[in-house]
Amino acid sequence: MSLARSIIAAIVVSVLASSLAPIDARRAAPARKVPRASAKPPALEKCEPRKFRIILDVGHSSESQGATSARNDPEFGFNLHLAGLIGERLKSAGFAATRVLVTEGKARASLLKRVGSANAAHADFVLSIHHDSVPDKMLDQWEFEGAKSNFSDRFSGHSLFVSERNAHFGASLVFARLLGKDLRERGLQYATQYTLPLMGRYRHQLLDKDVGVYRYDGLVVLSRTNSAAVLLEAGSIVNRDEEMAMNSPERQELIAMAVSASMREFCERR
Repeated sequence: MSLARSIIAAIVVSVLASSLAPIDARRAAPARKVPRASAKPPALEKCEPRKFRIILDVGHSSESQGATSARNDPEFGFNLHLAGLIGERLKSAGFAATRVLVTEGKARASLLKRVGSANAAHADFVLSIHHDSVPDKMLDQWEFEGAKSNFSDRFSGHSLFVSERNAHFGASLVFARLLGKDLRERGLQYATQYTLPLMGRYRHQLLDKDVGVYRYDGLVVLSRTNSAAVLLEAGSIVNRDEEMAMNSPERQELIAMAVSASMREFCERR
């Protein structure tokens, strides 16, 4: 049985369907104009963990499964398993309203569906879970268990993405930095290739060189959600060694605990 089928069969996930004070004209001097206040972004409410609505978006879908690993397993299975584990750790940390969001459909239709679901649920935070690959031109070929597959051992590591088009870009960046710092302190390295010209259209601005936070404005799941949102590429599954690490309970637990600890600190700062 493939990794994806065994993971999907083993996990039960939840699909989440789910001003200025008035001016008293009688008190105003006749010849004096009252200056208009500049518009401000909506204030963030105080975070109460048990009420804080976290959506863990499982990247891709069963119909559009994302990247294929070096051993021919679909990214969707990796995403589903890790999101489920992160959800458990967040609930154990007191974030009782955490939900794992799984959507159906192909590519863009699935993307729009998950954004719509998160917004309809009035999410306070969206964390999208993915696993990384590289552009096709950088892939090499090998054979695993009699089947041809593609791989690239050139790059490894996790990465975090935020969008300046998100209404809560500041809060998104704060959490991404907290998570990047926690992952670094747990011994993990972030992926550095996104700043390189060879990445072509996948090249992105590095906002924090210490912890690996990148700007990616075009991501629908980040730019169109009404809450703070971060996308986590947990590791490269086309890197043969890192794919094995991403399959290990130790690495999965490390990432889940890092997310939980970072969310606690993020909530305390609100």
